[in-house]
Amino acid sequence: MSIEDVEVGNQEVRLHLGDAPVQLPEPVAELARVVAANRKGHATIGALAPSPWLFPGGQPGRPISTTQLTQRLNNLGIRPNQARSTALFQLATEIPAAILARTLGIHTDVAVAWQRLSAGDWATYAAEVSRRTTS
Repeated sequence: MSIEDVEVGNQEVRLHLGDAPVQLPEPVAELARVVAANRKGHATIGALAPSPWLFPGGQPGRPISTTQLTQRLNNLGIRPNQARSTALFQLATEIPAAILARTLGIHTDVAVAWQRLSAGDWATYAAEVSRRTTS
């Protein structure tokens, strides 16, 4: 994930994970602001240009590995795999599989599987969206 994937505005923070940016809720938005402003890594020490990565790794021009980032988060008591599964499960109960797949950039079959596991009832989804007000 690069620093360009985090859009920090005056009052909101958006994360670009797919085609449409996701607005981060507080306190996650504040964490993203802090990480984007203070990112550090071995690759940034003595570098001529700032690293484009949100989580710079040990080699210049390369991000931190998934394994290393997971280990760091686990050391802080954050379980990213559990959080990801919980978030996917919740989304699958609220939106149709096709929209879930397109929004997150996952295969439709995976989104359908999550939909079945969550027993999401999205038959009224279109009606709920049509009642939303734009403000």
